[in-house]
Amino acid sequence: MPARIYKPAKTAMQSGTAKTHEWVLEYAAESAREVDPLMGWTSSTDTQSQVRLRFETKEAAVDYAATHGIDAVVQEPKARKPVIRAGGYGENFATGRRGAWTH
Repeated sequence: MPARIYKPAKTAMQSGTAKTHEWVLEYAAESAREVDPLMGWTSSTDTQSQVRLRFETKEAAVDYAATHGIDAVVQEPKARKPVIRAGGYGENFATGRRGAWTH
């Protein structure tokens, strides 16, 4: 069963980078999802698609996949430039501020 190893991106709901430091091994879906006619829920007979394993390093995830016979594809994360302002957030409230107070 194919799997992918990746480092998750940050969520769009927050500016923080929590839960983005670990590597994840996730199985690819083998069967399509179906809509239950009675309740309208989507379901699948593939239980492996529910499994998400977390690892501290990429090497640990690749070693786990190799020892358990899982053919995994590693997706490298895109490098992200850190957003660091000169002076930071506290500069907005500095007493020696030169610019006009706008708020």
